[in-house]
Amino acid sequence: MNQRKSLKELNLLDKFLFDEAMDDPENVKTMLDIILSQNTNLKHPPQTEKEQRTSIDNRQIRLDVYAIDEDDVIYEVEAQKENTHNLPKRSRLYQGIIDSKLLPPGVADFNLLNEVLIVLITPFDLFGYGLYRYTFQMRCEEVPELKLDDGATRIFLNTRGKHPELVSPELIELLKYMERSTDEVSGECKSKRIQEMHRRVCQIKASEKTEVKYMQTWEEKILIKQEGIAEGKQIGVEQINRLNQRLIEQGRFDDLTKAASDKVYQEKLLKEFEI
Repeated sequence: MNQRKSLKELNLLDKFLFDEAMDDPENVKTMLDIILSQNTNLKHPPQTEKEQRTSIDNRQIRLDVYAIDEDDVIYEVEAQKENTHNLPKRSRLYQGIIDSKLLPPGVADFNLLNEVLIVLITPFDLFGYGLYRYTFQMRCEEVPELKLDDGATRIFLNTRGKHPELVSPELIELLKYMERSTDEVSGECKSKRIQEMHRRVCQIKASEKTEVKYMQTWEEKILIKQEGIAEGKQIGVEQINRLNQRLIEQGRFDDLTKAASDKVYQEKLLKEFEI
């Protein structure tokens, strides 16, 4: 069983603490203001763990933080601790599903589509250029200075960048703080906004109600994982039983004996019988 970190040990890159902290509009505003170097005025309280799907039959996604400002710009922010090697295409899926929900049926004026900014924050360099920030917008390959201006922007932030001259010092402090959300790191920050964010994060960590919620969430994840393992084992047993039956029916007793002690040969037979 996985070792559970205490609530006080969590950092903002940990999904639970990130979602809890971003329930507070002030934290979302601070984060967006620093990342985008702007003054963000949120139109509605942000939503965390917002479910999006195009229909009941299609794949759903859960957005970590979903917010809209007074100019109707949509922000979707994700904290991603592990490199799943699919983040660029995952961001494309997020973009497509968000876009598909923006226009009501029958509206044909695509200029009414909101601007959408998708931000993924990671503790690794996804692209290998040592940057803190990678910003992607559609451009023409033949005329590089020609932007498509389709209103879609995707930003990948790397907490371990190596070129501080390309971003603001406050963004670097924010990224360092998100990776290690401690008194020590906060104390080293010159940004008053980050220090205020840390004060609010400390209140979350000290909350008994949040501690109970965290424990319940962790237990639910472990239960789901255990159920998945049990289901996988049951499926494996059923596959082997079907294989054994087919081998017996065909009189292939030597193969039956060999498969019992040779996993590689067993897998070969499963593929042969398309089980």
